[in-house]
Amino acid sequence: MRYNWQQKDWPQFTYDLSALGQQLSLFSEKVGKIKGLLEGLTEEVQLETIVEAMVSEALNTSSIEGEMLSRVDVMSSIKNNLGLYPIPVSIKDQRAKGIGQMIAFIRSTFNHSLSATYLFDLHKMLMLGNTNINAGVWRSSPEPMRVISGTIGKEIVHYEAPPSKEVPYEMERFIQWFNETSSFQKNRIPEIPIRSAVAHIYFESIHPFEDGNGRIGRVLSEKAIYQGIGSPIPISLSKIIEADKSAYYQALQIAQRSNEITTWLMYFIDTLLKAQDESEKEILFTLKKTKFFDRIKDHINARQEKVLRKMLAAGPNGFQGGMNAKKYCSITRVSKATATRDLQSLVVLGIFVPIGGGRSTRYNLVVG
Repeated sequence: MRYNWQQKDWPQFTYDLSALGQQLSLFSEKVGKIKGLLEGLTEEVQLETIVEAMVSEALNTSSIEGEMLSRVDVMSSIKNNLGLYPIPVSIKDQRAKGIGQMIAFIRSTFNHSLSATYLFDLHKMLMLGNTNINAGVWRSSPEPMRVISGTIGKEIVHYEAPPSKEVPYEMERFIQWFNETSSFQKNRIPEIPIRSAVAHIYFESIHPFEDGNGRIGRVLSEKAIYQGIGSPIPISLSKIIEADKSAYYQALQIAQRSNEITTWLMYFIDTLLKAQDESEKEILFTLKKTKFFDRIKDHINARQEKVLRKMLAAGPNGFQGGMNAKKYCSITRVSKATATRDLQSLVVLGIFVPIGGGRSTRYNLVVG
C-alpha cells in the first residue's frame, strides 16, 4: 500500500464538495450562534469562557497523546501568558507550562502568517521540560518515522511519513499552502472547516518533528478556524477527539492512503460540529455559574465559595460522587464540626441536596 505522499497527485487533495454542503451550512450557523452568545456576555464572563476553553483544549490534546497534566498547572500557565496575574505564578510541571504557552500563543497570533520559525517556536514551547527531543528543528534521523502499535516483535505499522531528508522541502510547500489559502488570498479556501481539515491531514502526513506532531497539527487546525472566522472563538476540538480516539486514528489512517479525502473531511467537520455544540454548552454553563454566584454571594462565607468554585470547575455536576465532610475539610483546612455546619448551611440554602445518611452522607450540587 502506497501512502498519500508517495502518490503522483501529492499534495493535490481532492474532495466532493457537494457531499459536504449540509455540514458546512451547519458549521456557519453554529459559528453565528456562538458569536451571538459571546457578545451577550459581560467582558468578565467572556474571559472566563475563553480561559476554560483554552484549558480544556490543553488538557485534552495532551491526553490524546497519553499525557495527563494537572488542571491547576495548565490553568496557571494560560493565565500567566494572558497576563491575568499581577505576579506570574510559579509552575513546577514544565509540560503544563509549555502546553499553556502554546495554546495562548496560538490564540494571540492567530492572524500571523505561518513560517518555519513560527512552527519551531510552537515546538519549543510544547517540548518544554523534555530533554530527550531535539526541540525547534525538523526531524533529521535517518530512521523511518512510523506510527505503530502492538508489542515488540509484533508491531503493526499504521503509517510511515516521508524520509527526514524530504521534510524541509515538504514543510516549505505546506507553509506556502497554509498562507496562500487563508482569507483574502488569491488561492483562499472559502470553506473554513475544509481548510482546517486539510491543514491537519497535510501536516500530520509530513510529520515534521520528532515528537508533538499531533498536538501541533491540532492547534494549526484551530488557527485555520480562527483565521477564517476572524477571531479566536472558544472551541475545544481535542475534547471531542479525546472522547473517541480510535475513530480519530482510524480516520487519519484511511485518509493517509489517498489524496481524495472526502471521507476524512466528513469525519473532521462532524468533529468540529460536535466541538461547537460543546462550546455552546460551556458558554451557557459559564453564564449559569455567574448568575448562580450573583444570587448566593451574600449568603455564603469564603470557605463555602471556595468549595463551590472548586466543584464547578469540574463541570456542571461538580465532583464525581459529590461533596462530603472529608473533602470539605481537605479543601478548606477546617475541623469536621465547622465543615458539617457549612454543609448544613448550604443544604438550607438549597445549594446542596444530601444523599444517604450518617458518616456516608454526601451532597450533590444544585446550580439552577
